[in-house]
Amino acid sequence: MTTTAAPTRLLPTEAGQLAAVLARGEDSRHQFKRDFTHVESLAAELAAFANMNGGMLLIGVDDSGAVTGLSLADVGRLNQMLSNAASQHVKPPINPVSANVQTERGLVMQIEVPEGLNKPYVDGQGRIWVKAGADKRQVTAREEMQRMFQQSGLLHADEQAVASATIENIEQTEFTKYFERRYKRPVASTGVPFPQLLQNLNLARAAKPNLAGILLFGTEPQVWLPAFFVKAVAFPGTVLHDSRYLDNENIEGTLVQQFRHCMAFLGRNLRHVQGDRGFNSPGEMEIPHHVLEEIIVNALVHRDYLISAPIRLLVFVDRVEIISPGHLPNHLDTSQIRFGMSNLRNPALASHAFHILPYQGLGSGIPRAIEDWPHIEFVDDRAGNQFKVILRRANLLDGGVNGGISGGAKQAIGLQPESQPESQPESQPESDVSLAVRILTLLTNGPMGKQQISAALGQKKVSGQLNKIIRTLVMSGQIEHTLPDKKASRLQQYRLKAAP
Repeated sequence: MTTTAAPTRLLPTEAGQLAAVLARGEDSRHQFKRDFTHVESLAAELAAFANMNGGMLLIGVDDSGAVTGLSLADVGRLNQMLSNAASQHVKPPINPVSANVQTERGLVMQIEVPEGLNKPYVDGQGRIWVKAGADKRQVTAREEMQRMFQQSGLLHADEQAVASATIENIEQTEFTKYFERRYKRPVASTGVPFPQLLQNLNLARAAKPNLAGILLFGTEPQVWLPAFFVKAVAFPGTVLHDSRYLDNENIEGTLVQQFRHCMAFLGRNLRHVQGDRGFNSPGEMEIPHHVLEEIIVNALVHRDYLISAPIRLLVFVDRVEIISPGHLPNHLDTSQIRFGMSNLRNPALASHAFHILPYQGLGSGIPRAIEDWPHIEFVDDRAGNQFKVILRRANLLDGGVNGGISGGAKQAIGLQPESQPESQPESQPESDVSLAVRILTLLTNGPMGKQQISAALGQKKVSGQLNKIIRTLVMSGQIEHTLPDKKASRLQQYRLKAAP
């Protein structure tokens, strides 16, 4: 068997496809090997492919992509080794498919390894291997192992005991209300001690509350689980700014409390429209309330609780973004969830969420939300290990500009809601809320003085209304003076208040 790395001219048929693969070199889905002499080495390569996205192992090729070739005897030996490795040295067993390609320098054995459905796969020594670029590496970090077990359904984060918590950290009154509402019987009638009852309902393990128990009924969940809250921010523009915002809240508490506060945050930072309602009615949020409910509940119930990071709820003038830690589980993709496909990453949470939150758990919520609000985009960011839902706001969908924060401005800046529809005859003055939003939007570009703001708004001079709105914005903490000690200075300007 020759070992030269000189350029090789391949024969027809499969050789043309092989040549294209060799020309691209090794990557995370293609590995080149001259030969294998130890079954454990082959098993490690097979397990690494199965633990990732699958791939192709080419034997009879050196690292540079030059064909070294195999004899018929080599192929026979390798086929026997492959069968042994796939069935006896990779656990659980896998089913690779092999093919032999003839070249002028000998045979190349091509082994296709599909992505495994029962991850993690281990070699004969119990080691977990994954691809790392064109090479492979052994998984040793506990968190990474947990995530692989989670993907295979062998581990659920919501069922893991919270080591530092005790049964006393469960709010027994709230749990009792829930139990009696759901099961239509008193807790005392079960004749089961409280700790055992929690364990029977998959809310505790080994006399300690689990993650589901603490998040649903814990007295102060973030004492034990500090990363599991919602970071909510409303921004004055269309891009994320680190230091400027209209509204900012760290939403903590149980999942029920987090849900309610998230909806309240959206309620005060989205526009409200009259629609077909009466003149004095409070109006509806520009994005339907039940659509937002569905997205928020899904984020709380289905996020990856093996990742210590908060959910992010971001409101921009043109959209709302809900970003959940963890990409879609297993083999789900965004097209599948649009049609109602689902996978319960947190079954304990989901089973109780059916009865606590406005959540059906049947996969019908997302299709229904899309039907009622088609302007939804799903982004499964596997590289960033997060899932993002983007809801476009009505104010830009219907051609409006700069009006997207009026709901938040009404409460956050202390102004009253408009008592008339937004579209007004040109002869009527601009509403306080609309003017406030335009000022806030202007200041996203940097500090400005009153004269500059007035000119940018198309006014001939600084009006009494403009002075009033600027005072209100300063008093509410939305903007601040650039010269706080010289408020009457002719050089005074205003800027969005920096985040604390």
